[in-house]
Amino acid sequence: MAGKKVLIVYAHQEPRSFNGSLKKVAVDELSKQGCTVTVSDLYAMDFEPRATRKDITGALSNPEFFSYAMEAYEAYKKKSLTSDIVDEQKKVQEADLVIFQFPLYWYSTPAILKGWMDRVLCQGFAFDFPGFYDSGFLKDKLALLSITTGGTAEMYTKTGVSGDFRYYLWPLQHGILHFCGFKVLAPQINFAPEFASEEERKGMMASWVQRLKTIWTEEPILCTPPWYFGQ
Repeated sequence: MAGKKVLIVYAHQEPRSFNGSLKKVAVDELSKQGCTVTVSDLYAMDFEPRATRKDITGALSNPEFFSYAMEAYEAYKKKSLTSDIVDEQKKVQEADLVIFQFPLYWYSTPAILKGWMDRVLCQGFAFDFPGFYDSGFLKDKLALLSITTGGTAEMYTKTGVSGDFRYYLWPLQHGILHFCGFKVLAPQINFAPEFASEEERKGMMASWVQRLKTIWTEEPILCTPPWYFGQ
């Protein structure tokens, strides 16, 4: 949709990977719609995933006992977070939609993306107490997880060896995105593209592009326990 701004936070080492292709077609389709698309290519940026005292410039609030959460909160209020964090926060602040594109690592995100979440979505910027879940500071924004897996769709069912895939979405979609106020769109899951045929991969790509054509008309999921775990 013309005038909309999209941030794609992309976590894959290889530009020619299936994740890289999903990112590329998303950029192309959303740009065709007139959206302004920004990509944070975390590996290419050599993004620092570790949350350390180096993230705070200037004096610490309590140099005797280091608490990252407290120091990051105070640094955000004092505008003394490092520039890499501030740059990413600005991208989030300007975005109407944030897409996270990544392969599933151990039922979660790659470490570099988890580090982005740890460092960028700090208290004061993304949430506060009070000011979380439906009152989170990013409540006017949409978020979407676009994930690839190594396992097949059959593995990620309630009767499958890995259990229902929605179980693994709970900490990411609810515990991080919804906690920060994001309105969460249904995830885009591409199961086992590495083992799919060329035609199947083309179908996955086409399905993603087709969905993006109407992404702005989608309703967010009801981000409550029943969506993830049933009644």
